[in-house]
Amino acid sequence: MERASEIEVRLEILLHDLITQKEYVEFLIGRDGEFDLLAASSIRRAVKQYGYGNTSIILVLPYMKAEYRDNEQSYLSYYDEVEICSESSEAHYKSAIQVRNRCMVDRSNLVVCCIQHKSGGAYRTMQYAKKQGKQVRNLADCQL
Repeated sequence: MERASEIEVRLEILLHDLITQKEYVEFLIGRDGEFDLLAASSIRRAVKQYGYGNTSIILVLPYMKAEYRDNEQSYLSYYDEVEICSESSEAHYKSAIQVRNRCMVDRSNLVVCCIQHKSGGAYRTMQYAKKQGKQVRNLADCQL
């Protein structure tokens, strides 16, 4: 990921505002890219730092993965909840992540992403979110 430290700072500012200004924040997160991992660790750090207790970090898997099955306790100690998206678990494996991403968008009020190229699955998900009228924050953009 290009400019990872700059993107992390932008994410921390956004997390501060969400956690300190909202009554409750449910973070739905994937685990299929660099940004997912950066976001998960930043959210955990912010939750610990602000200590508001008004958050939940939910890992949404597109289908049952061997990595999760073999390390379930480790996942459950890191995330507040782990769920398997039913729609994507029934989809063809090549489209499962895209189906899961759209389901997460449908459940969200705000979609936070880091899109640096106008192609790929994350870009298509951002376009879907905009089409659904969701508020989208692309941390790769120069302004927040």
